[in-house]
Amino acid sequence: MSFGFIGIQFGWGLQMANMSSIYSYLGADADSLAILWLAAPVTGVLIQPLVGQSSDRMWTRLGRRRPFILAGAVLASLALILMPNCPSVWMAAGLLWVLDGTINASMQPFRALVADNLPEEQNSQGFAIQSLFIGLGGTIASAMPWMLTNWFGVTSEGAGQGHIPASVRISFYIGAVAFMGAVLWTVFSTKEYPPTDAELAAIRARKFDWTLGLGDIFALVFKLPRQMWELGLVQFFTWIGMFAMWVYFSPAVAKNIFHAVKGTPEMEAAGSWAGFCFAAYNAVCFIFSFVLLWGTKYTGPKLMHVICLAVGALGLMSVHLASDKYQLLFSMTAVGIAWSSILSMPYAMLAPSLPKDKVGVMMGMFNLFIVLPQITASSLLGFFLKHFLNSEPMGALMLGGVSMGLAALLTLLVVSFKKTGSESLAPRGGSAH
Repeated sequence: MSFGFIGIQFGWGLQMANMSSIYSYLGADADSLAILWLAAPVTGVLIQPLVGQSSDRMWTRLGRRRPFILAGAVLASLALILMPNCPSVWMAAGLLWVLDGTINASMQPFRALVADNLPEEQNSQGFAIQSLFIGLGGTIASAMPWMLTNWFGVTSEGAGQGHIPASVRISFYIGAVAFMGAVLWTVFSTKEYPPTDAELAAIRARKFDWTLGLGDIFALVFKLPRQMWELGLVQFFTWIGMFAMWVYFSPAVAKNIFHAVKGTPEMEAAGSWAGFCFAAYNAVCFIFSFVLLWGTKYTGPKLMHVICLAVGALGLMSVHLASDKYQLLFSMTAVGIAWSSILSMPYAMLAPSLPKDKVGVMMGMFNLFIVLPQITASSLLGFFLKHFLNSEPMGALMLGGVSMGLAALLTLLVVSFKKTGSESLAPRGGSAH
């Protein structure tokens, strides 16, 4: 059920590890990087709630969630093929909007699929398994350019200002194939519980909504459970920290560790090593997911999340202490521990509080608490970097660490929720598995 997340994370992992470098190769400066990353959060604002609500209200031969997973995968794979061939910054930025929108459309139903098919007592383990596959896919995707160069001898002749290295281009092509293949496995090997006769009749009787459900989504804002608002505040500061790392880690490594300038071999080496570091934190995410599977049985998702976020905050703030590239791996280990929890524990805490007929749309709306901080960071980080941080990318990483530390403290205020009896999110078919 979660295997397709390997493919989805190929899309995210290649983007996170390489987009800042791609923009730099095409001539963008550090102050403009954050705003160029605006595509992911903005597309997520509308696409995830709409896809979630649409999948709540339909049933096809492929089920409720799987049609959206498949359609998003097809379009995202095409975008991955086109991305490394962009000749200009603004063309790459435009294609990033397409890529992010289609990945969001494919990813959101995966979250709802777990909540649909698992009983409450298995939620933490179900979302931890998603983290496991995300970590595995992200590890391979992030390290792909480094592996192609160092293991397979892919040369980068012609790389430099205005030219994207061959290792990056080939990585995106491989990512497109992996994305499509992994999602196809989930789509055709997973079953969904069919709606009851009454639910199916309601689906068929529903008239077409020319607002595409936006009116209902806005109305739901006033009915969101308390846990979502509390977790939303945690998510806000968590994702500011992660966004700061995705955007500014590569420029910080290039400037502070490799002392590189645009268009030089050192610049490519810095980008490859940054990708390797991203692979490292995804590898830790993969390994630590096994700890989550075991540990949450004793700590619960809340305490586990507090600990992991605190470790991640220390990891981000320690990057500036590194004096050579290998020391960065210690920081990435800490970030990987936090990342494993970020991908799973908030959803495990949230799922029991959601009504079963609105799981998809509310999971999509929960994504707003991920995208809003990224929009905020995209709009303001460049300004802060230029006017308060002396255009030092390392300062943005420190700011991200402080934000993640605040998220850890706010997690302590989240009220736990447990369903009983008829409220349970047990599978529609009855028994747990």
